[in-house]
Amino acid sequence: MLLPPRAGLSPLSDDAFKLSRWSTAETLVNLDEQGNARPGLATVWTRRDDRTWEFTVRQGVTFHDGTRLSAQVAANALTHAAEATPKPRILDGVALKARAESDKVVVTTGGPDPLVPHRLSSPQLSILAESAYGQNGKVNPVGTGSGPFKLTRVNGTTTATLDRYDGYWGGKAKATGIDVSFVPDGTARAAAIRSGAAHIAEAVPVSQAALLPKETISEVPMPRTNTLYLNTATGPFKDPGARAAVRAAINAAQLVKGVYEGRADVAGGLLGPALPWAAEGRRALTERTAPADAKGTSISLATYSDRPELPEIASVLQQQLQAAGFTVRLVVREYAHIEEDALAGKFDAFILSRATMLDSGDPVAYLQADFTCDGSFNLAKLCDKDVDRAVRRAAATEAGAARRAAILEAEAAILGTDAAIPMLHERVIQGDATAVVDSAKDPRERLLVTVDTRLK
Repeated sequence: MLLPPRAGLSPLSDDAFKLSRWSTAETLVNLDEQGNARPGLATVWTRRDDRTWEFTVRQGVTFHDGTRLSAQVAANALTHAAEATPKPRILDGVALKARAESDKVVVTTGGPDPLVPHRLSSPQLSILAESAYGQNGKVNPVGTGSGPFKLTRVNGTTTATLDRYDGYWGGKAKATGIDVSFVPDGTARAAAIRSGAAHIAEAVPVSQAALLPKETISEVPMPRTNTLYLNTATGPFKDPGARAAVRAAINAAQLVKGVYEGRADVAGGLLGPALPWAAEGRRALTERTAPADAKGTSISLATYSDRPELPEIASVLQQQLQAAGFTVRLVVREYAHIEEDALAGKFDAFILSRATMLDSGDPVAYLQADFTCDGSFNLAKLCDKDVDRAVRRAAATEAGAARRAAILEAEAAILGTDAAIPMLHERVIQGDATAVVDSAKDPRERLLVTVDTRLK
C-alpha cells in the first residue's frame, strides 16, 4: 500500500479507507458503481422528515470480538464520530445525532440533508464494536470490525495482518487472510509485483506502469484531481490578479504528456471524467480576472513525495511559473511531515492529489471541506460568501439532475476565484499478480480485497 497509517488506523481519519479496502470495517450503507446508496449493515432506511432518517440494522451480525451488532451499538459509533475533535471530514458542517429505537438507528441533522444515506456510506463512519472506543477519543480497530477479515496486528507504520473471519454475516471469504506492507516508494511497489513479492500493489507510478507486463496492470479513470491550491489569506496570492497569473501560466497538457506519459486527462474543472455528467453539464466561465504582471514575485511551492509524480509536477510547474515571471522556491517532503504546515497556510502554493468523491460518493463533501470558510481541509484558506452560498445550495438539493446542476454552479464559483487551479485528472493504476482473481478496481478507492478476492 502507498501511504502508512497517519492516525493509528482510526476510522475517524483518512486511515478509514485502509480499513474498508481490507474489508475489515463496514458501514450502515454501501455505494454501488453508480454512486447509489445500497444496504450494508443497515438493510433499509426511510426519511421521516427533512431532518430525520431511520435505518433498520441488519440482524445476525457479529463483530470480531464476539459481540453483536445492535441499533444501540451503531448509534454509539455514530455519536462517537459526531462528537470527535476534529470531526471526520464527512461531517463537515453537519450537526448529526444518532439514537437507537428498537432495531432502528434514528439519525437527525441540524438542517435538511438529503444525502444522509450517502454520508453514512463513508468509511469514516464505520461501525465498530463498543470495545473499540476508549478514553480520550481514541478508536482501536484491531479485532473490533465486522467484515470478512479480522485485523489482528498492526506494526506501527510498516505492516498489518488480517485473518479471515469465519463468522462473517456475508459468507466466508475466499482468501485466508491479508498481509499488508506500507511502501511509500512507488518503484519498490512495482518491483514487488515483478518479483512476486506482492500479489497486489496499489498506486503504481506512471513511470513504472510501462515496465510491468500488461496483464498485471489495470487503469481506470478515477475521481481524483491534481490541483494547485493558492493561499488566499496571506502572501502574494491574496491578490486575485496574481492568482490569475498562475492560472494563465500553467500548461496542463504538458504535465499530462511529460509527467504522466498520457495516463491522465487534462482538467476541464475540479470534477473529471469519472463523473461524466460534470463534463456534459459544465459551462465555460466568462469574465475571468485578468492576470497581473508577476514582476519577479517570490513564492513557495510545496508538495509531497509519497506520490512520485508530484515532485516532478512541482519541478515542471516551477519552470512554467518562472517563465511567467515568478521566483519559485520548491518544498518537497513526505506527506506526514508536510500536511500540518500546508493546513496552517505556511506555503503560498500547494500541489495536492485530491479525491473528489472519496467520502460520500457525492462531490459536495469535497467542496465543503476544501473551499468553504469552515472547511476542515481548506488549503487555499478561501472564505468567499458566494462560494459558501453556492455550496450550501448544492448541499440542500435533492439527489438527481437538480443537485448535479447546483454542484456545477458551486464548482464555477470556486473556479472563478482562482483559489484552486485544477490541472489534471488521474487514473487508478493498480498492479495485480496473474494469480490474483477478483481484486476490486475501485475508482473511489474504498475497496481492494473483498470477500471474493482469491488466488488461483
